[in-house]
Amino acid sequence: MSRIMEATLAGMTRSRSPKFGHYVGEFLTPGIGHILASARCDYVFFDMEHSGFSFESLKQAVRYFEAAGLPVIVRSPSKDYDVIARICDAGAEGIMVPMIKDAAEAAQMVHHIKYPPVGGRGVALGIAHDNFLSGGVPVSERLENANKRTTFFALIETSEGAENADAIAATAGVDCLWVGHFDLTASLGIPGQFENPVYLTTLERIIQAAKNHNRSLGRLVGSPKEGLADLKQGFDFCCYATDSALYQGALIAGISELRNAINDG
Repeated sequence: MSRIMEATLAGMTRSRSPKFGHYVGEFLTPGIGHILASARCDYVFFDMEHSGFSFESLKQAVRYFEAAGLPVIVRSPSKDYDVIARICDAGAEGIMVPMIKDAAEAAQMVHHIKYPPVGGRGVALGIAHDNFLSGGVPVSERLENANKRTTFFALIETSEGAENADAIAATAGVDCLWVGHFDLTASLGIPGQFENPVYLTTLERIIQAAKNHNRSLGRLVGSPKEGLADLKQGFDFCCYATDSALYQGALIAGISELRNAINDG
């Protein structure tokens, strides 16, 4: 499948065709967007929850990815309005909020992300999120366009969130359910046990919730094998590997091969 050039995340969530991306949580360089684009990524997962990235880093990152034609999903470090609104104002198309527990909380996040009359996001125009547009477009139209563009990824990663997955998926403004598999197993009391029947049953509940309400479904995977298994189950957003793990894995493999060759000789 060729990369979806200049596609929006909102448009991607309206299709169940596979979308492939990559996680950035460690390496942020001016070339990162074009590196991912040349690898035929469709989107990027930019993590502010488990990284040291600041808002200043985010502002730069959005421009790097924008230059390469890659929409960005930003994982917020919190559910607080001021954090989410700043991520939106920096120009992120996709907002992922951690540990969504129920429909009421999902609706609150939508309220944070969207402008009136859909939500309650504070209005700031002529800044990064609308490419510093100085005027010429009515304010109502600019707010409507922003609401169409911003996309909400509800991160389901607790037992409570999984129990309420169907109601979360039914919430207006939720575009995608994203499974946080490590946190989910920890919440279930079986950390890292991805073959445990309790986890598998819980995962199936989330998958079914997405199907019931025609929502996109996403997850971070560590290997192509994992990704293919997810696609067969109904996932359509496949985020392949973290940047640090990919780099470290390739480095370990290369250095080990060199050392082994010397030792064998």
